[in-house]
Amino acid sequence: MPYQSINPNDGKVLESFEHISNAQLESALAAAESCFQSWKHMSYAERAVILNRAAALMHAHVDDFARLETLEMGKRIDEARGEVKFSADILAYYAEHAEAFLAPTTLHPAHGEAHMENSPLGVLFCVEPWNFPYYQLARVAGPQLMAGNVLVVKHAGCVPQCAIAFEKLLIDAGAPVGAYTNLVISYEQSDRVIDDPRVKGVALTGSLDAGRSVAARAGQNLKKSTMELGGSDAFIVLEDADIDQVIPWAVWGRMYNCGQTCCAAKRFIVLEAVADAFLAKFTAALEALQPGDPMLETTTHGPLSTEAALLQLLAQVDAAVDAGATLVLGGKRIDRPGWFMQPTLLTDIQPDNPAFRDEFFGPVASFYRVKDEDEAIALANDSDFGLGGSVWTRDQARGKRVASRVDTGMMFVNNISWADADLPFGGIKHSGYGRELGNMGIQEFVNKKLVRTGHFPAPV
Repeated sequence: MPYQSINPNDGKVLESFEHISNAQLESALAAAESCFQSWKHMSYAERAVILNRAAALMHAHVDDFARLETLEMGKRIDEARGEVKFSADILAYYAEHAEAFLAPTTLHPAHGEAHMENSPLGVLFCVEPWNFPYYQLARVAGPQLMAGNVLVVKHAGCVPQCAIAFEKLLIDAGAPVGAYTNLVISYEQSDRVIDDPRVKGVALTGSLDAGRSVAARAGQNLKKSTMELGGSDAFIVLEDADIDQVIPWAVWGRMYNCGQTCCAAKRFIVLEAVADAFLAKFTAALEALQPGDPMLETTTHGPLSTEAALLQLLAQVDAAVDAGATLVLGGKRIDRPGWFMQPTLLTDIQPDNPAFRDEFFGPVASFYRVKDEDEAIALANDSDFGLGGSVWTRDQARGKRVASRVDTGMMFVNNISWADADLPFGGIKHSGYGRELGNMGIQEFVNKKLVRTGHFPAPV
């Protein structure tokens, strides 16, 4: 199907885009490979000029980028502005730090001298999702372009205008043709890209099914890949937590981006001593959210990205209730144009309920009551996912101990503040493998070459 931009606030089609032809795809791959041959020889300082210029352009046009994002995927306008600014900061971060991150590392062998040096791999294929249309692109473009790689990118079919805008941003900033190429391609053409010998690595952020498919294809071609997939993050509230501090974070953690975030708080695991107080205040706070046009600053609850996403969530909630879960709040479509769903809260979810294992990618929270800290940790770890999580307590040392026992790629104590370019992002188990952002993110697609020098006799 073609890429289609539809306003989630009213369901009106904005613009459609047809897939490029196989001949156009071949031209794009050839241009990327040609560009790499010169891009890899540019200095870090030369690449940084382009990335810094792109960052400055994003900051100068925050409202334009944000408005387009709100129109295409329904993100509330203040959240969209925040994403644009963070995306720009990521580009500038790698422009500043890439050279230090990839500097040669001296080793200390018993004889002679040795060091590790880093060099780019080549053309990378990046498959990115719709829920953060610019941030997802910036967190691959920033590190990998500064590392000397070039990118061909398949963005999600429902945000084609954001994809085009990001490509134009880099071109306007002075990136040569082929350094960053937006591909409007089908799934079959995606397989063709992965199979192409000019492509040296694959990065995907998306669903578990997409990850399995793309990782398998990359593996068949013996190509390095990173996978950032779904999550079912635990939000653990201990009995000594400050509930008044916790509730605003609980609402933000679940409802930011209308719940369409991989590392959103999804499973609220609360110790018995404070469970009733938490549940009452959390329910009231969710009820207070006001649905409306995401372009308006007064709106506190926006639409889902697509009607398909809305229908899937409604079906998941119905299945959970049919299997014995209690619907405390919401669970229905909001009676207005667009793709709005009521903030929803489920309790009494047993291990045989599909809701116990599934990821709810939207405004649906699951509440669990546990007797003590050990039971909370055991429940947090009883998940196929392992992306992030948080623990809430007045005792920071205790919070760190709990965080160390939860099996995820990221844990937060008394916050869920993951939006920092210096912090590596990624998970384990069905949440994928590899890391983006921070020092680790730029290390994923470089050749780490050992160079050893010395004069010693050959073994006898």
